[in-house]
Amino acid sequence: MTPQGMERESFVAVQKNGDGDLTAFKTSSGRVLNYEQAREEVNLGQIQGVNLFKGRDGELYIRGDADGDPSNNLDNLPQF
Repeated sequence: MTPQGMERESFVAVQKNGDGDLTAFKTSSGRVLNYEQAREEVNLGQIQGVNLFKGRDGELYIRGDADGDPSNNLDNLPQF
């Protein structure tokens, strides 16, 4: 759980594999998380601006909150 008064992190950059799938995330504090770590932190509410959804395959996936701003979609973040 995020300590009170501490701002939650957000994702500022991503890594993708050859298929264009997201594989890692860089947070606003500079931490690098693999997909599994990122999914766990999103699940715990430690990352703002994103949520989890269940795909047709039953797996949980990370997606950006629908806010009408395509520039902050995860696919549109800079790569690192």
